Amino acid sequence: MPKVIVIGGGAAGMMAAISARNHGADVTLLERNSRVGKKILATGNGRCNYTNINLSINNYHGKNSKFPYSCLCQFSVEETIYFFERLGITPVVEENGKVFPQSFQSSSILDVLRFELEYLNVEVITEAYVVDIEKRDYFIITLKDGRKIRGDKIILATGGKAAPNTGSDGNGYKLAERLGHTIENIFPGLVQLKLEGNFFKKVSGVKIVGVAELYHDNRLLKRDKGDILFTDYGISGPPILQLSRTALELINCGKEAELKVSIIPHKSPKELYEYLQYRFSFMPMKTIEVGLIGFINKRLIIPILKEVEIDRNKKIAHLSVDEVKRLCNILTDMRFKVTGSKSWDDAQVTAGGVKTDEINNSTMESKLVRGLYFAGEIVDVDGDCGGFNLQWAWSSGYVAGKNAALH
Repeated sequence: MPKVIVIGGGAAGMMAAISARNHGADVTLLERNSRVGKKILATGNGRCNYTNINLSINNYHGKNSKFPYSCLCQFSVEETIYFFERLGITPVVEENGKVFPQSFQSSSILDVLRFELEYLNVEVITEAYVVDIEKRDYFIITLKDGRKIRGDKIILATGGKAAPNTGSDGNGYKLAERLGHTIENIFPGLVQLKLEGNFFKKVSGVKIVGVAELYHDNRLLKRDKGDILFTDYGISGPPILQLSRTALELINCGKEAELKVSIIPHKSPKELYEYLQYRFSFMPMKTIEVGLIGFINKRLIIPILKEVEIDRNKKIAHLSVDEVKRLCNILTDMRFKVTGSKSWDDAQVTAGGVKTDEINNSTMESKLVRGLYFAGEIVDVDGDCGGFNLQWAWSSGYVAGKNAALH
């Protein structure tokens, strides 16, 4: 019976420990915090969107975006739902294929995983911060307090740098580098974007249902729709998180990223012009400021009129054709230069990580160090918002645990 040491007690680490134990290994799970699964509690706004029935390989990113395919096939969405159902989680499918526990509590997912670890007699050691791993015919793990733990196989599932308040400080990258692995450039993923301009402090807190598009050199790269929130630094909301990885990848390469926001996404500028002419025909003696009430968010009216240089007190009857067209253009096509993002504290996931060329995608074993396996966010794989990152954690953890136990 091989002795498998799992480093990291997040989603991937717990799944790896359960998988390794179910395949016959003696398993010890090391977690730096006082308890396992802290980050799980924050997922899905505390509701835990634990997978997505609309999963596709196109939902994943990294230098080799096809790398996750083998793991996702070996432990699929269907198998994930069945796995958790056996542990007591009744699945509920919501919009866009997101799957939640029927309790809508992240704690439910964490509780059943903890109970399973206990039931399988997995040794869980908390407040165990790993500072070094030495490879011999076996592995020697050194903890911060000086303790040493010996194992035949190691699974690194330490997470990335996103949400450091949960214990993600990037330590796993240092451990991987000491063992000879290469780390692809890491940066925040699924994070709010900072934009250039003075527009935002005036509209901070305004939420719209709109469309966000990302452009480079006038070429559309990505598009998403939904709730968009203006902030004092720029912009947030689910559509922005979906675009953020691509935007930051461009900026990190020294390229410009441009964000287009459509406040009125269901009409073209020409269609909107015709509608406004119809709308304004009922209120020629109102000011343009009053005339837009009930059409767009009230707090957006004055900032937008300033952007297109229309006097807020101008009577609608006195608006020129050009002024109405300028108004139509900004409501359907607001452009901003992306300057960066919020910090690791605000990011949901880490982009970049251990180079996938150095990992066997069928087993998650290192190609450089025999007996070393990887799982979860530490690898250069990150998914879109909507349960895809947790599915990668479950799938890669299952495959790493299985192969660490059997090989």
